[in-house]
Amino acid sequence: MSLLPHLQCRPDQVAEHVVLCGDPARVDRIASQLEQCESLGQNREFRLINGRHQGLPITVCSTGIGGASAIIALEELVQAGARVLVRVGSAGALQHEIGLGDLIVVEGAVRHDGASQAYLPAEYPACADILLQAALLDHIATSGLPHWHGLVRSHDSFYRDDEQKVCRYWHERGVLGADMETAALLVVGRLRKVRVAAVLCTVVAFEQDAQQGVSDYASAEAAMMKGEQLAIAAALHALGQ
Repeated sequence: MSLLPHLQCRPDQVAEHVVLCGDPARVDRIASQLEQCESLGQNREFRLINGRHQGLPITVCSTGIGGASAIIALEELVQAGARVLVRVGSAGALQHEIGLGDLIVVEGAVRHDGASQAYLPAEYPACADILLQAALLDHIATSGLPHWHGLVRSHDSFYRDDEQKVCRYWHERGVLGADMETAALLVVGRLRKVRVAAVLCTVVAFEQDAQQGVSDYASAEAAMMKGEQLAIAAALHALGQ
């Protein structure tokens, strides 16, 4: 059996239920909440493991930065039989009241990425699977920790000359946060008739004062790690529903 071209694993190694993350290092942190883990290897930004959660086979796959590599991972996972996928990612807040470590369960995404528009025009919505959203929210609510539910913006660059103006524009329209992968995954997942959702941990505050940010660094780091662990647990719970 030939290997998947970019993921470099066999199709029969991929489970129907998948956790996606951007950072390959996050794969290890997801593995800490799984049993019977085994490595499937790494090629470029794509690192894969298999494990089990409450008996359910789970594949974890990192996708790197941006929509293009995320879609490559999604396409090959779906070709191999993946049917339900949840992204555990990170986001920058676009609202002042969203704190570091707060989770955003994505309802839909503004499609400011190029990758999804290579597939479908901008008029096609990027919407998360509603049952996965509900399962994520149910699990997170039991924690009592701050969380949000709504729209995010997916984009392709942190370094635009007008970045502050762009962020303010979407802030004023109620968008909760910004990332680089969610819109692409939601659009192509819907096109390929698989279920996709996303839960994002806030790692950058909106218009945070630099001095205040430095003084709060230690407590913020703890909050972000706690938020990520909750996001992982929520994703695994949702996959099992």
